[in-house]
Formats: sequence, structure tokens, C-alpha cells
Amino acid sequence: MLASITPLGERSRGFSWGVTASAFAVGAVGAGAAGGALGGALGSLAPGGPWRMATGLIVLVAAIGFDATPLTRRLPTSRRQVNEDWMGRYRGWVYGVAFGAQLGAGLATVVTSAAIYAAALGAVLCGTVAAGAAVGAAFGLTRALSLLPARMARDGDGLMRLHAVLGRLERPARRLVVVGEILGLALLIGGLA
Repeated sequence: MLASITPLGERSRGFSWGVTASAFAVGAVGAGAAGGALGGALGSLAPGGPWRMATGLIVLVAAIGFDATPLTRRLPTSRRQVNEDWMGRYRGWVYGVAFGAQLGAGLATVVTSAAIYAAALGAVLCGTVAAGAAVGAAFGLTRALSLLPARMARDGDGLMRLHAVLGRLERPARRLVVVGEILGLALLIGGLA
């Protein structure tokens, strides 16, 4: 779906890629922040204490266990995708916000990495609305930035290059997710010391 929101695709529908991509970013960051705030609010209902840090460590170790091994293909998920029919039915900014919100929420579409679950649980474990919203907004921003490579698809050749680049980047991106999880784990362990 993200490969459909390109300058070429938006131009063919009579819309501006910049407007649609900006709307996508607003939706992703907004939904991420709202979901994180909700998670933080739920977490605030639980008592504080060292269990939060210990749970965070367990969550990150489990996420690494999934994402760094073939278990990632066994990750529980739904098969729900965003509705591509909206691209022919609504204005670019409408489906931009909607698609961004669904991806920024994290759990509303197919989950491809345990890091998505770890981020959601991290927002809960923060135990405050503000901290949860910050975690969610950071997650949403990461999802929004995933649309940037689509800028190269201004014509048919660019679209072919985009798909080739995305194919080449899949494995390194998965490794980068694991590196991020390991860094998060190191930060948590450092916080315990």
C-alpha cells in the first residue's frame, strides 16, 4: 500500500503527493500519540515499582527472540490491511490521514515485527499519559517516515527503482529493528544500575 502513495500515483489520481504524505504523517503521529496516551493511562492504574522495568526487560528480550530468528514468521497478527479502495473514492488527504492513523496505531493492521508489540507495551509500562503519548508519537513518526522513499517514484522507472530498493532494504531494515531493540534493552539495563 505504501508503494501506492507515490508522486506518480497521486498525480494519476489528481492529487498532490506532498499533501497526501503530510496527511499520512499527521495521521500516523496523531494516532500513535493517542494510542500511547491510552496505554499510559491504563498503565497508570497499576501500582508503580520495579515490576515495570522487569516487565520491560522481558518484553524486549521476547521481541528480540522473535525478530532476530525465524520465529518472526510465527508472530501473532491479523491479516487486516488498509482499504485500497479508498484511493479511488476519497481525496488524497482523507486516505492519507486514515492510512497513517491505522499504521500509526500499530496494531490496526498486519504486525510484521515484535517491536510493534513492544512499543505498545512500553507505552503501558511508562505508567503516565504523557510518557505513553511520547512513546506512541515516536512510533507513529517512525511509521510516517516509512513513506519517504516513495518520493523517488515520479515516473514508471522511478516506481521500478522504488520496488527494487524496498526489496533490497527489507533484510537490513529487519536487522536495524533488532539493533533498536537491543539498544532499548541496554538502556533499560542501564536504568537498573
